[in-house]
Amino acid sequence: MADTTTDTPLRSPLAHVAGRLAAATRTSRGAVRLAELPFLTQVDVRLDPKGPAVDALGLALGFRLPLEPNTTVRAGEFTSLWLGPDEWLVVGPPRGGRELESRIREAARDEPVSVTDVSAQRTTLLVSGPRARDLLAHGCPLDLHPRAFGAGRCAQTTLGRTQAVVVARDEPRAGFWVLVRASFAGHLTDWLLDAATEYATGRPAAARPVS
Repeated sequence: MADTTTDTPLRSPLAHVAGRLAAATRTSRGAVRLAELPFLTQVDVRLDPKGPAVDALGLALGFRLPLEPNTTVRAGEFTSLWLGPDEWLVVGPPRGGRELESRIREAARDEPVSVTDVSAQRTTLLVSGPRARDLLAHGCPLDLHPRAFGAGRCAQTTLGRTQAVVVARDEPRAGFWVLVRASFAGHLTDWLLDAATEYATGRPAAARPVS
């Protein structure tokens, strides 16, 4: 798990493989680009989607929580992910969890709401490049075709037999976020690096399980 205390240097779950991720990007000639986005703020929010707190949070955050299943809403530095009928994950810049949690609680006032800073539970992998969808498709049961999983979509799924949240970013050529628990991040990174060798050598990768 990432260390989020303020009196010790932060070290991300994947700091030890940063060089391997960069090398995979180079050897694929940019066909796939892999990088860790460490320490992003991640706050889990649960509330009644039909209650007044939804509108209050929209005013406090500057954007409404997405109500359509498996969609995202982005405004400035924050992105909100729909995880379930009454659950969202708000992702933002590093070290902002405590402030964001307070803003949400203050906006909800007396309305029932659960707000949990889960920033230390996960890290985020950025998977981008022209072959990013192909790379993820090697081990993900989702239909990742742009018509089914285009920009602004998200889903809780498995990737390389690892539970993860996959997000199709909505900026041009932004690729995907893969949010994974810190304890499984090393395993998933090894899987991605192995799958990415196909684009470095030009030879088809060996078959990989998807479930």
